[in-house]
Amino acid sequence: MLAPEELREKWLAEEAATFQGWDFSHLDGRTTEEDLPWNYLEIIRGHLRPEHRLLDMGTGGGEFLLSLEHPYKKTCVTEAFPPNAKLCMERLAPLGITVRQISSDCAIPYCDEEFDIVLNRHESFDAKEVFRVLKSDGVFITQQVGGENNRGLSELLIDGFSSSFISHDLAANCSILNNAGFSVIQSGEYYPKLRFVDVGAVVYFAKIIEWEFPGFSVNRCFDALLGLQKIIEEKEYIESREHRFFLVCKKRA
Repeated sequence: MLAPEELREKWLAEEAATFQGWDFSHLDGRTTEEDLPWNYLEIIRGHLRPEHRLLDMGTGGGEFLLSLEHPYKKTCVTEAFPPNAKLCMERLAPLGITVRQISSDCAIPYCDEEFDIVLNRHESFDAKEVFRVLKSDGVFITQQVGGENNRGLSELLIDGFSSSFISHDLAANCSILNNAGFSVIQSGEYYPKLRFVDVGAVVYFAKIIEWEFPGFSVNRCFDALLGLQKIIEEKEYIESREHRFFLVCKKRA
């Protein structure tokens, strides 16, 4: 069993580990995540056709987008995070995919009624802007991280934690999209379990998902991390509860 200062050094190395795109392979074998009762990829494939003009909002490094194997010349993306936008220019643009960096959800840099389908996986959006860029009868498909995501773990790590997104759930977003001119044709919500098998994995995760763990650092949260270490030694894992919901919406004429 490592002494506290040895654990600190180990966890500081996790905190300093690099992260690129939206690639969590550093955590392979160190976390297990309960499956969702829906398959986002299959939902998309049920609507996407080769001739469709496609926009993927907040594409990260394009990892998920490329799995769709949609014709590159009919594919466009947006990305706000500068390192990821640079990665998209290097990885996606040479394939013929149109890449645009954005600074605001309220200004999608594409034309009115340009797309048959708009995708949004775990990215914020402005419903009126999505409505604007979709063609008549166009489809918006989104999977979102809800406001309850990892709330219990955040409360363990961050003193006085209070979620800024607590109202971000399926019901609220159904209302927002309906008011923006969409008809919701399919939806679902679930709270899957996420387990970590070592505290270093929690450190890496919390440093990346900084909006769920505001102000997190190993040194600032060291006592709380030692508390998690005790849980690991007793149970062999730390369990968190995630929050996911999805919607498939059609633009009303």
